Amino acid sequence: MAKGSVRKKGKKWYYRFYIEDESGNRVQKEFPGTESKAETEALLRKAMEDYEEKKFVAKTENVTVGTLLDMWVEEELKPGNLSNGTVMAYQGTVNRIKQHPIGNRKLKSVTADHLQAYIDFLSFGGTNADGTQAKALSKGYLRLFSAVLQGAFRFAVFPKRLISFNPMQYVVWRGKKEEYELFSDEDGDVTSVPTISHEQYLKLEDFLKKKYNPALLPIQIAYYTGLRIGEVCGLTWQDINLEGQYLTVRRSMRYNGARHKTEIGATKRKKVRTVDFCDTLAAILKTAKAEQHKNRFRYGELYSLNYYSEVKEKDRTYYEVYSLPRTEEVPEGYKEISFVCLRPDGAFESPSTVGIMCRAARKKVEGLEGFHFHQLRHTFTSNLLSNGAAPKDVQELLGHADVSTTMNIYAHATREAKRTSARLLDKVVGGE
Repeated sequence: MAKGSVRKKGKKWYYRFYIEDESGNRVQKEFPGTESKAETEALLRKAMEDYEEKKFVAKTENVTVGTLLDMWVEEELKPGNLSNGTVMAYQGTVNRIKQHPIGNRKLKSVTADHLQAYIDFLSFGGTNADGTQAKALSKGYLRLFSAVLQGAFRFAVFPKRLISFNPMQYVVWRGKKEEYELFSDEDGDVTSVPTISHEQYLKLEDFLKKKYNPALLPIQIAYYTGLRIGEVCGLTWQDINLEGQYLTVRRSMRYNGARHKTEIGATKRKKVRTVDFCDTLAAILKTAKAEQHKNRFRYGELYSLNYYSEVKEKDRTYYEVYSLPRTEEVPEGYKEISFVCLRPDGAFESPSTVGIMCRAARKKVEGLEGFHFHQLRHTFTSNLLSNGAAPKDVQELLGHADVSTTMNIYAHATREAKRTSARLLDKVVGGE
């Protein structure tokens, strides 16, 4: 008699048992059950009886696209070698697909036409099932959805053998046709990348100073270094060399929505890089370090210390971040870490709280109606390129894969930079 068991993953129970494959080897097969343990155990008994009697596994006719996605996450995505950040992005995408009606469609009834209609909906926007309007997704987000669906349907074909072919192989991206008004009076020069002026930055800085908001330091660091929000929040004082005026980017902080934990992990490209900074930021950091030293005495036992702990799950390692009061006993395995960006009580400042402040600034600071944290990175790059920095140097400061990425995104960031470049021809003509 085959041996079987059930286990719970998320809200749903799964059942599994051993069978013989085509080569005569014993392999374990797992199938989705229901949210009831008793019902899933009944499905397991029925499946094992069918197998013993007929030597085949009962067909999973009720498997939906959503169930397939859950299976793919647990059995292929998590045990894989992708970065934790990529896994988190894919899991978020899975949750969004499951919220769409296609997530409830039976897997065996899904055709390439259904999937093409869904990709078109993501590409062009449309009306959601609840009547609300959905905007078209960017190419970056479309790549995420396409990668998840391609991976899950390949997984359904093999090794799960839930379907015989992959309908996603016939799905294509149908981008919008570019349209423009031939006789419009509007200027054709539109800034391709949003940036803020130095005056706007000073307004933002003043707004945060008046509120004593701890998001001030992350904003200042990003403006003068171009670091991503997670990289800024992940900086420690060991990464800062105040005498040499450079910092080392080793890690990034992010909130893992699937695990409901704040984590630190590798940067986007999994590379350590060095970023030099100016006298202005050096003075800001020295002041911040001195202020944090004062706060330790000001808050006393209420002052929090920050720690990280290593957690292993499905051959994947996570580093969770915690803030604990001085009076609280530190759990075994926790290691102290000295973050640069702190709240007055010593607790670390997270990307999510900085993001909340950015949204508040849009409403409160005149001229920053469309502001978001990543504009500081755009602005840093635009300022360097506009003032004659070598593109290769800017690429290395930003941590881009190659210089073409830097130039494709930022070459047309400011009107002034293009005007200056065009007027270089006056010098050529004048020198003849």
